[in-house]
Amino acid sequence: MIKGVLFDLDGTLLDTAPDLVASLNYLRNGLGLAAMPIDDLRHFVSRGARGLIKAGMPPCDEETLSKWLASFLVYYEKNSFIHSQPFDGVKALLSELEGRNIPWGIVTNKMEYLSFPIIEKAGWASSAAAVVCGDTLENNKPHPAPVLAACQMMGVAPENTLMVGDDIRDIEAGRRAGSRTAFVLYGYADSGSHSDIIGDAALIKAPQEVLELLEIPGPGV
Repeated sequence: MIKGVLFDLDGTLLDTAPDLVASLNYLRNGLGLAAMPIDDLRHFVSRGARGLIKAGMPPCDEETLSKWLASFLVYYEKNSFIHSQPFDGVKALLSELEGRNIPWGIVTNKMEYLSFPIIEKAGWASSAAAVVCGDTLENNKPHPAPVLAACQMMGVAPENTLMVGDDIRDIEAGRRAGSRTAFVLYGYADSGSHSDIIGDAALIKAPQEVLELLEIPGPGV
């Protein structure tokens, strides 16, 4: 039985694509390039800033990529919660989990200095039982260490924890930690290619479907 739930941040709890793509378009504007539509880049958001830049900027060498990344992060830090918002149903889901006394937490590969202000502005700083970011530990997802650390913070055994995310790294981290996993289809995942990467992870089309997984026994139970 699931006694705790962990969520990825971007593309799972929050639709952060508008502000991330705006930061990319800030870079493009600096080169005199036209802004790109959010929908053209939404599927790249879960790959992090570096992956988003590679998808939306001209081909370049590593030195140029590093300079673009630095400029991107400076802009994004100041504009990270302008148009970002929880996906429909997320607030109701988190409220229901709290009402059932089921702790929940966040495991993200986004750095702490970017994550904590966003979590604070979303109103979750006091309600999240665990927050593990990309630089909290030596390793980040898909390594299992962040999931295991978050489970310890929540006081829930990994086998009684559900890891929810929209990227293969979320699923791998949860699986390697010994947790149940759920792959979300409403976020930034490429729904056309998910079948070959998620394995035995549950598929959810809306946040509320997490509740349906809470009472399902795990393998061997």
